[in-house]
Amino acid sequence: MKLTIGLSPCPNDTFIFDAMLNGKIDTEGLAFEYRLEDVETLNRMALQGELDISKVSYGGVSKMLQHYKILNAGGALGKGVGPLLVSKKHESLDTFDPGVTSVILPGKYTTAHLLFSLSFPETKEKIFLPFHEIENAVLNHQADAGVIIHENRFTYQERGLFKLADLGELWEKETGLPIPLGGILARRKFSLSLLQKIDRVIKRSLEFAFQHANTLPPFVKENAQEMEEAVMRQHIDLYVNHFSLHLGADGRAAIWKLLETSVAVHPEPFGWNFEVFVD
Repeated sequence: MKLTIGLSPCPNDTFIFDAMLNGKIDTEGLAFEYRLEDVETLNRMALQGELDISKVSYGGVSKMLQHYKILNAGGALGKGVGPLLVSKKHESLDTFDPGVTSVILPGKYTTAHLLFSLSFPETKEKIFLPFHEIENAVLNHQADAGVIIHENRFTYQERGLFKLADLGELWEKETGLPIPLGGILARRKFSLSLLQKIDRVIKRSLEFAFQHANTLPPFVKENAQEMEEAVMRQHIDLYVNHFSLHLGADGRAAIWKLLETSVAVHPEPFGWNFEVFVD
């Protein structure tokens, strides 16, 4: 059975999915046709139900549940992994006034946008760009500040940007829960047995990756956008953890909390009558 799957080219995704996409493990009869896209592109595709399986931002999942359920394996949750608000113009929050400040964000349906909006709801001017363009855009004064994710967490200081806030820390202090950044969705219409099989295969793929982590596979390196290997490994170490193997009770609690709070940014409430997770 062939399924379409979307993931980002970021090292955490390519690390997790390499083995199942490239014939290194038993996929239990499943074959995959994959697309590599920026996560906001994947979010917008998921809003339309275009793919069978997809990586998405948890910040937009409330509007995707009509098409999908959340799988247990393959996601990115944790503590100390949140988006950062950075600036060239401001060195601290003392001079940062969101009411008059322009901020660049990595996409309307990203978790970064949701967390930023929860912390700074009075922000008037938002600009949306692909995440890998934000660091340069802030350096080039296209906006007063920006919210960065992924590998930019490891490079912003050496490029002369100042951290104004760790949006993940704000979430953790408020909720005591890990930050649900990105998750894996699969079609709601699939049978439970197929959804469980997909979950098993993703988990098996990650277990294989952990067992062979001494050498990064070509699939990771080829799609890492000219990133140095040390940064690739920092990226994987930060975003791939036990929650990536299985959400568990804490992971599910964090996602429920984010779904509830997402109504503040995406006013239409998600369908409470939907089954959300694959059991």
